[in-house]
Amino acid sequence: MAVRISTAARNAAADAIAALADGGVLRIYTGTQPAGPDTAPSGDLLAEFTLADPAFAAAVAGVADLDTTPAVTATGLDDGTAGWFRICDAGEAGVLDGSVTATGGGGDLTMNPTTISTGVSVTITAGSITMPAS
Repeated sequence: MAVRISTAARNAAADAIAALADGGVLRIYTGTQPAGPDTAPSGDLLAEFTLADPAFAAAVAGVADLDTTPAVTATGLDDGTAGWFRICDAGEAGVLDGSVTATGGGGDLTMNPTTISTGVSVTITAGSITMPAS
């Protein structure tokens, strides 16, 4: 029998994870996503974004959306193609990792562009934390 979680519990879980990101950083790396946020990052650091406090809207149906108003922008730190991201709390501890795609690509985080160049502005267009129902 499968475990099923209520919408209220999904919202609470997504909100709790989102709260850890408040005032933290979001980092974009090249390459393949590591085993998890407790693992050392792999790939080259391409960009680092400072997150607002709060960084995410309140969860609805188990999904907390990244607040992208005003725009979440940073300047490229290195040249490469975004492969994955990590959100760290204000104390630099990893909170969550996820996939990166171009806007409309369906990743956990979407951005424009995904090919990052040193000194060029990069914008996150959307991101979310999703807690599944089962």
